[in-house]
Amino acid sequence: MRQFGISCKEANSRSIVAYLATLGHHPLFMRGGDHWYLSPLREEKTASFKVSEKLNVWYDHGAGIGGTLVDFGIRFFRCTVKEFLHKLALDTSFQQQVIPSFQQPATPHIGPEIAREAAPSPIRIIAVKPIESPPLLDYLSQRKIPTELARRYCCQIDFELYQKKISTLGLPNCSGGYELRGTNFKGCSRPKDVSFIDNGTDRLAVFEGLFSFLSFLSLAKPTVPLTNFLVLNSLAMLERARPLMDRHAQVLLYLDNDPAGQWATTKALGWGTQYQDSSHFYAPYKDPNDFLRDQAQYGYPTNGPPNFPPNRNSDA
Repeated sequence: MRQFGISCKEANSRSIVAYLATLGHHPLFMRGGDHWYLSPLREEKTASFKVSEKLNVWYDHGAGIGGTLVDFGIRFFRCTVKEFLHKLALDTSFQQQVIPSFQQPATPHIGPEIAREAAPSPIRIIAVKPIESPPLLDYLSQRKIPTELARRYCCQIDFELYQKKISTLGLPNCSGGYELRGTNFKGCSRPKDVSFIDNGTDRLAVFEGLFSFLSFLSLAKPTVPLTNFLVLNSLAMLERARPLMDRHAQVLLYLDNDPAGQWATTKALGWGTQYQDSSHFYAPYKDPNDFLRDQAQYGYPTNGPPNFPPNRNSDA
C-alpha cells in the first residue's frame, strides 16, 4: 500500500548506507561488503552496528535487533511506520548515492577501535559559540530542555563533515573533545572521553548521555543537592571512569532502564556500597528525558517520582 507517495517496499529498496550518511553516520571500517558503525540507536565506543550492503539490512549486535530501512527509521525517530514513510517522502537530502569507501586497517593486529582513534578525524570544527541556531533551539524545545540551562553546559559546534556543514549541540569532555547532538546527528569530535562537572562535593550523579543529564537538572531545580556530575557519553566509558567515581562517597547511577543500562548498573553496584541505583527515579521510562517529555505533556505528579529531591516546585 502506498502512503504519502512512498510504500514500505519502495522505502526498503533504498540504500541503508546512503540513508545513514544523510543522518551524519558513516562507517568506521568495512569488512567484505559489510559496513560497521557506532550504533545510531544507542551510545557505544566499539562499532557493533553492521549494515550488509548486499542484502541491504542492518543488525545492531549490542542491542540484538535488526531489520530493513523502515525498521531502522521507526526506532531511530521513535515514530510509527506511517510517520517514517511521510518523513522519508519529504526528505530531499536522501539520494541513491555512493558514499566514500572505507578500507580495513592494513595491519590485522590493529583493531577497528584503535585504527579509528589513530586515523584523521573526518570532523573539522569551524566554530564554537553560544547556542543560537534556530533548528537547535527548536530541538531543545522538542526535548523539553530550557535554553538557558543548555547554554550553561553546552555550546553550538559548527563543523564540516565530508564537505557538508553541520551545526549541533556540543558538550565538552575531559580531553578537549565534544559530544555532538542534533536533530539528525549523533557523534563526537576526538578525543572521546567523559564529561565531568566538578562542584567540589563528594556526591556524584552519573548519566549515560547529554540529554539525561540536562533532563535531570530540568526536573530537579532548584532543590537538587549540591552534586558533582558525570556524563559517560557511552557505556563503554564506564570502566575508564571508575577511578573518578571511586573518589566519591556517594555515587548515584541514573543509567537507562534498558538491558545495556541495567547491565552497567549491576556491574557498578559490585564495586562498592557507595554506588546506588537511582534509575527507579524515572521508571518505567527508559531515561530521564523520556520522563521529562511525558511529564511536560501530562503534568507532574504531586509528590514527584521516587528518590527525587523533596519539595520540588511543580513548575520546575
